[in-house]
Amino acid sequence: TSAGTSASSSNVTDCPEVVIPIQIFLVIGFVSLSENLLVVVAVIHNKNLHSPMYCFICSLAAFNTISSLSKTWENIMLVFRDAGHLNSRGAPELRIDNVMDTLLCMSFVGSVFSFLAIAADRYITIFHALHYHKLMTMRRTAAILTTIWVLCSVSGALMIRFFEAAAVKIFFVVVFFTALLFILLLYVHMFLLARYHASRIAAMPGSAGHNRRSGLKGALTLTILLGVFVVCWAPLSLHLLIIMICPENPYCECYRSLFQLHVVLLMSHAVVDPAIYAYRSAELRNTFRKMCFTIATSLICCRCVTDTLLRVY
Repeated sequence: TSAGTSASSSNVTDCPEVVIPIQIFLVIGFVSLSENLLVVVAVIHNKNLHSPMYCFICSLAAFNTISSLSKTWENIMLVFRDAGHLNSRGAPELRIDNVMDTLLCMSFVGSVFSFLAIAADRYITIFHALHYHKLMTMRRTAAILTTIWVLCSVSGALMIRFFEAAAVKIFFVVVFFTALLFILLLYVHMFLLARYHASRIAAMPGSAGHNRRSGLKGALTLTILLGVFVVCWAPLSLHLLIIMICPENPYCECYRSLFQLHVVLLMSHAVVDPAIYAYRSAELRNTFRKMCFTIATSLICCRCVTDTLLRVY
């Protein structure tokens, strides 16, 4: 992409650039796009999933869908470019590339803010269980999601429009590490309090105890999601940091030569997340099974109808 260049060939380095076959990018993009679309449709379709937590998860899946779509489309353009059907320096191609990069940056910022929203929701679920439904209404959830999407859309456009400015790269890195630090601090506080309340949960009657146990389970799910997010996005953030700190150092160039591997990790994030949802949520698993059964039944019926029509004619 124009927004994330790999190691510069003009700098002296003994580390050759690691090149990932385009087929791997296409397969990862297709799988992640399918999985995240399935999560979005499942949350919209199943009324039992119409809660603040699943709305934030749906938003995260939607950002992952955008990320997968942008990278898949970009790699398809690279295939056409290598075949000689596209000019990589042409004005239309550069505009499309900028749009794809904008969507990618938007999905990054959106993922960060979605994790923050899910973390805050889990905190309220665990420690304010009796007042959760008053604090986290669907109207407030919709307002939070609207704010996140508007903010991320504007941020993504500005980050690509002024990407050559050092301030934009700094903003990209600062957003990642600041959000990560905030979530980690929230988690330390959350689990310290959780240890204090753990002995009281079993003895707590009614829905409050159930909500708190559910909140702890949701917090564990978020911990796994956050860990995957850090593993997949941190290398690219470090890549941008190195561009600013040591753009011509041979040792830095060795790390920057791994740029395509960093992009593979970035795209893999959108593949792993839906698997975590399905593993941690019984409701989502059941919804996935019903949707897959419906799709399979529809395909069988369509084939039967097609075969029948072919025999008739």
